[in-house]
Amino acid sequence: CRESMIKVSEPHVVPFYKPIDYVEVLAKIHEQLELCPQNERSNLYLLQYQVFRGLGESKLMRRSLRAAFLKSGTIYERLVFGAWLKHEKQGESITCDLLSSCGKCAKEFGSVDVASEYPAVEFSTSPDVSNVCSTSSPDVSFRVGDERMTCNRRKMARLSAPFHAMLNGCFAESSREEIDLSQNNISPSGLRAVIDFTCSGDLSDQLPGSLLLEILVFANRFCCETLKDASDRNLASLVSSCDDAVELMEFALEHGSPVLAASCLQEFLQKLPDSLNDDRVVDLLSKLDKHQRATVVGPASFALYSLLTEVAIESDPSSDKSVLFSKQLVDCAEDAPQRMLALHRLGCVRFFRKEYEKAEKLFEAALREGHAYSVVGLARLRNMNGRRSWSYEKLTAVITSSSNPPGWMYQERSLHCNEDNKKWDDLQKATDLDPTLTYPYMYRAASLMRKQDVESALSEINRVLGFKLALDCLELRFCFYLALEDYRSAICDVQAILTLCPEYRMFQGRVAASQLRVLVLEHVENWTAADCWLQLYDKWSSVDDIGSLSVIYQMLESDAAKGILYFRQSLLLLRLNCAEAAMRSLQQAREHASSVAERLVYEGWILYDTGHCEEGLRKAEESIRLQRSFEAFFLKAYALADSSQDPSCSSAVVSLLEEALKCPSDRLRKGQALNNLGSVYVDCGKLDAAADCYINALKIRHTRAHQGLARVHFLRNDKGAAYAEMTKLIEKSKNNASGYEKRSEYCERDQTKADLDTVTSLDPLRVYPYRYRAAVLMDSQKEKEAIAELSRAIAFKADLHLLHLRAAFQEHVGDVMGALRDCRAALSVDPNHQEMLELHSRVNNSQEP
Repeated sequence: CRESMIKVSEPHVVPFYKPIDYVEVLAKIHEQLELCPQNERSNLYLLQYQVFRGLGESKLMRRSLRAAFLKSGTIYERLVFGAWLKHEKQGESITCDLLSSCGKCAKEFGSVDVASEYPAVEFSTSPDVSNVCSTSSPDVSFRVGDERMTCNRRKMARLSAPFHAMLNGCFAESSREEIDLSQNNISPSGLRAVIDFTCSGDLSDQLPGSLLLEILVFANRFCCETLKDASDRNLASLVSSCDDAVELMEFALEHGSPVLAASCLQEFLQKLPDSLNDDRVVDLLSKLDKHQRATVVGPASFALYSLLTEVAIESDPSSDKSVLFSKQLVDCAEDAPQRMLALHRLGCVRFFRKEYEKAEKLFEAALREGHAYSVVGLARLRNMNGRRSWSYEKLTAVITSSSNPPGWMYQERSLHCNEDNKKWDDLQKATDLDPTLTYPYMYRAASLMRKQDVESALSEINRVLGFKLALDCLELRFCFYLALEDYRSAICDVQAILTLCPEYRMFQGRVAASQLRVLVLEHVENWTAADCWLQLYDKWSSVDDIGSLSVIYQMLESDAAKGILYFRQSLLLLRLNCAEAAMRSLQQAREHASSVAERLVYEGWILYDTGHCEEGLRKAEESIRLQRSFEAFFLKAYALADSSQDPSCSSAVVSLLEEALKCPSDRLRKGQALNNLGSVYVDCGKLDAAADCYINALKIRHTRAHQGLARVHFLRNDKGAAYAEMTKLIEKSKNNASGYEKRSEYCERDQTKADLDTVTSLDPLRVYPYRYRAAVLMDSQKEKEAIAELSRAIAFKADLHLLHLRAAFQEHVGDVMGALRDCRAALSVDPNHQEMLELHSRVNNSQEP
């Protein structure tokens, strides 16, 4: 039974673009952006987004989407990328509401007036009248059924060439004073509206949709472009729901009405993801042919289906709509990068649906187009067909042909290896090249656990959990603790899982984590409210963030004030780089606030955390006017320190923090306030006052105050005391990578190197150690080794500072093309970084003849 619990699933085949050398791809995209016309930029930014998507860089993904939106050359691209950004920010809708309450408009990705983006069709100049029959009367009457309507012949003739020929040519109708239009599917009301249009040039806003559709059909039949344009625009204004859009889209496609079609599309996109739960919407968008796509979305077809496939796959990667939209994506692809992405994505969807023959052909096609990562899907399929050796040899060939093979190649090859030693070697190589891959840690930990080496197994899984709070890793450790019957530790992990993802399901989705928690709780002693507070205080003081999350989760089930608990939960989640979960907790804090003043504080933090510092400051001030509280003063101090560049504001921040400390609060929060106050004093040069703050914080076990006190010792030229202070922090903290990194500043070079090597082993995502080691190597004139050290981190982390430093080193050694490549890739990460722009200009100019 225990053996069955300790299973590790193979890593997923992901439907993303994963180039072997992402730096090279980003550099090429940036170069093309410098040279291409405006109307091609959105597609390049979309490709840049796909690169960052494969790297898991969510902030950079959103930046690329925003650039695609801002550089949109057509209304179609604006509709697609605006809706995409709105979809990405759907969890932040509360921020928009709060900004509106502050008098600030935040609907930047809302609906737009589509009609205003299209140039109006004007009446054409009068056709050649040389062949006008002399018998023509100035007026003409039209009969529809029993009704007869008279209009000006000349004005009616201006509608189109067919009408001009009918009324002013040499046809039989040209000399008649009455023409019967009863057989042309136009009602008397419709024809009356058309005649009014010939006089005013406008269709009434009061016309019902059914009449406008009638007029649109009539305009198409008689090639009346101005009338068609007017009815198209008026119909577009009637689209206010998905039901409207579904009904009217069919008419727009049948009659080639671009304004109406784009308005219907906007309605679908603005309601994502819910609109894709409507089979009619999916059916419409998935069956468009090339001509219809041109009417609906112009040149933005690939962007549209990139968005729709992502939304569909997020919901259910094996759904019919995932297939249908992915097939459209393949059909829209125009160049090699688009084709490889589309083919691979459709291959993944077929793979998820167990349509293996189709998936294999698609992966092969994507591989031929140049997407090396598609070999992963191909290898899995061949292995399933009993051709394991083919998979291993194919991956070996791909690795051998790559100058710098990424970690995922070795991870994948390990799945198809028959020899245990080689498998472990591949997994270790994968970790060396890309320590962010979780599968190697999980496999090694599970293997060690099966060998009864409990200590090594827990150590291995804790390695990855020390820097990456991955749900599958927490689940595996939970299983370890269950197998060991360590139910208190097991409940800690399952409660942390539920904090991050309340709907999480374990054991390949078979069992809800919440159900397992209920079962495990039966084996754990129940804590009183006092026990919980003591546990929280202890774990918070020992910088055990996962343990703190678990205790807060348990406390939320009691009758305790939930607002402040959710707020503490959000602080922990931010510290753990779980921004989405942190925002969810902050919103919960707002919903459970016990007073208006408390709610205003949480609203202020929501605004502050989403980049609206001044509005957050106003919320704090509003809260203080209602009730003086620790959290309101603390928020105001925090926001003021961040929003003002004026050094004189330090005194105001000090005053606010002192006011906060006078208000009731628990020692955990007061310790944070004292720590922040000490930092302000240090910045003002008041070292004695800073030291007092840090010492008082330590008296109430705010462990992080050791770092501030170490800084004070260092500024007093007592490096040894600073080192000793940081050693105390390291000894007390469960998560201490930052402690080693900070201590490295207070010791000699050999010890600095040792501390930074420890940092990299504890948290390989921290970039400072790589930069320091590279700088030391460069000072020792070991240029190749210095560049290799930076390359080690760049391989798995798209970091501006690493790319900047490597570009500078390459410029120094005369590798102009390498420096230029890194400059361009770095500017893809931050296009406005001034030092990077200057280096790029210098390197670029140096290569010109």
